[in-house]
Amino acid sequence: MGDWKTTAGLPPGRRPRALSPLREHLRDTFWFAPTVALVLVVAVWAAASAADDAILTALRDAGDEDAVRDLLRIAEDAKTVVTTVSAAMMTFIGVVFSISLVAVQMAAGQFSPRVVRIFVRSRITKATFAVFLATFVLSLLVLTSYDSEPDPALVSSTPLVQSVLTVIMVGLSVVLFVMYVNSMLRLMRVVHVIDRITAESLRVVAGMPLDMAADEPVALGPETARLAHHGRAGVLRDVNIARLVRMARQQGVVLRLIPRTGDFVTPGTPVFAVHGGHGGPLKKGLRTLYSQVSVGAERTFHQDLGFGLRQLSDIALRALSPAVNDPTTAVQAVDRIVQFLSAVAQRPLGASLYRDGRGTVRLVQPVPGWTELVDLGFAEVRVYAVHSPQVTRRLVAGLEDLLVAVPEDRREPLIRHRALLTEAVERAVPEAADRAFALHPDRQGIG
Repeated sequence: MGDWKTTAGLPPGRRPRALSPLREHLRDTFWFAPTVALVLVVAVWAAASAADDAILTALRDAGDEDAVRDLLRIAEDAKTVVTTVSAAMMTFIGVVFSISLVAVQMAAGQFSPRVVRIFVRSRITKATFAVFLATFVLSLLVLTSYDSEPDPALVSSTPLVQSVLTVIMVGLSVVLFVMYVNSMLRLMRVVHVIDRITAESLRVVAGMPLDMAADEPVALGPETARLAHHGRAGVLRDVNIARLVRMARQQGVVLRLIPRTGDFVTPGTPVFAVHGGHGGPLKKGLRTLYSQVSVGAERTFHQDLGFGLRQLSDIALRALSPAVNDPTTAVQAVDRIVQFLSAVAQRPLGASLYRDGRGTVRLVQPVPGWTELVDLGFAEVRVYAVHSPQVTRRLVAGLEDLLVAVPEDRREPLIRHRALLTEAVERAVPEAADRAFALHPDRQGIG
């Protein structure tokens, strides 16, 4: 492995932020937000209880027994609201989130299991769940503060501030519930899901490193060592680029990442190739080097250029299956596949080269090349779209649009897919008129 011809690093001092395993774990779970909300609500309740005690003490010190009696009457009226909230909130939580789980299951079956991560990571869903639980717990705590003593001179607690706080939490719960329903309805619409996936994919493209000398070969030197993965098996999700560049500079070597982000690695899989040096000094920092690689259960958009195309292709394939039979959804997915490929049509691909402060290449990170991205976007969809003229027409139009947008040296995979699509339609469709119709380019499929 000697020369690499593609992208290089970000401007000096700017490195892509490393993926935090803890942050990713918290985003993929539902326990963190409710736990924080419950801790906060207990603290707020304690403060409100102290405020109620201070108000009662101040009124007694002032000898205003009538004010204490009025306070008791108001608190007793508020108790009815708090009791109703306490009885209804947990039932409401159960019904709402049971419906949500059914909606997620339907979305996974209709779109793709990969899109479930959008539902799981939804901030509004977690916020709603957390506030609902916090409101329920707060109402229980407030009920424990009520004193059954009716005599103003003997009563020990008048939870007025606590009751007002409960009403505020109920109002917040109602607002979040409306926002939650709106968010869920949007997430159940395939157009919104596809748009979210595309937006995430384009952010990955925008974060790709670029270099003016991207077409010049870069000599990495002889390979002196290979380092294998020693952690758990899983998907390579991220490498800490800034630290790897710093470590390589300190050791005077170049590190080349062997698997791509999104590849599945097992213990013993070669992860890094070391170029230059003598192989010995680097062993001192092996443990630190291994800790810069993040492996998880599923792919993420972080540093994974092909993950968005994988999801869009999955949605199109599910829509083309006999069980769903929704070619219009497949056309919408193809629209976004074409959009994504147009966004990377002029970009250097194949490997990202990251440099130290002196401009020396220290880390080589492989990314999918143009041919691989085109194959990922079109190969499977093309195979299963043969009997759907709406999709074949959109595919032909998308391929022709890309042929105009890409440089001359990137047209070959597009021409190949167009030829294969034409051959497949000619084999599958017996009537000449139907074949001509199915292969006529149309950006809307069939309008």
